[in-house]
Amino acid sequence: MTDKQLYGAQVATHSGQGVASTNKVLKNTYMLLGMTLAFSALTAGGAMALNLSHGVALVLMLVGFGLLFVVNRMADTAKGLPAIFAFTGVMGASLGPMLNYYLALPGGPSMVMQALGGTALVFFGLSAYALNSRKDFSYLGGFLMTGLIVAIVAGIANIFLGIPALSLTLSAAVVMIMSGLILFDTSRIVNGGETNYIRATVSLYLNIYNLFINLLHLITAFTGGDD
Repeated sequence: MTDKQLYGAQVATHSGQGVASTNKVLKNTYMLLGMTLAFSALTAGGAMALNLSHGVALVLMLVGFGLLFVVNRMADTAKGLPAIFAFTGVMGASLGPMLNYYLALPGGPSMVMQALGGTALVFFGLSAYALNSRKDFSYLGGFLMTGLIVAIVAGIANIFLGIPALSLTLSAAVVMIMSGLILFDTSRIVNGGETNYIRATVSLYLNIYNLFINLLHLITAFTGGDD
């Protein structure tokens, strides 16, 4: 075998190993994502049944943000799996009071189902595009993070301003940002930028979580349910 042939064989071997590794991360990520979403739905249902207050929901969300740092720190260890279930369970429970509020509105169940369906459609559509095209969307990272920071700051400001039009604009912006992040995060997995399936799962989970909340807000507002 010539040096050129040997080099070609080594490149093919490394390429094959890279594809196998990427496929393993993808498989583990989507499997864990499905399990954590199901667990979140379970804890959200429990919170709804217990009729938790919005104050408790806020505390749970703050706990969830704390657990987010724990997950990222433990993602490379065996403790990463229980940590991510603790995080997604708490975040799911924090949705309970909000869901009870929307479900109590006229046409509430229909609006919640529309938001769930819209979230699933956006996620699967964009994920399929990123997976099949295998395009590198890393160039979106800076733009998306800047947009997210601006949206967070504007959202905090609107707590005090209470401008309905700004609230709707922010929800629409967050829907666009989360859609872009789905492309960005899926692309990172496909192209080897993210090799830890726990961190990959957390990123996609948060995209779906925020996409659902803001879609629900928009659907409710435009169907007249949130007067």
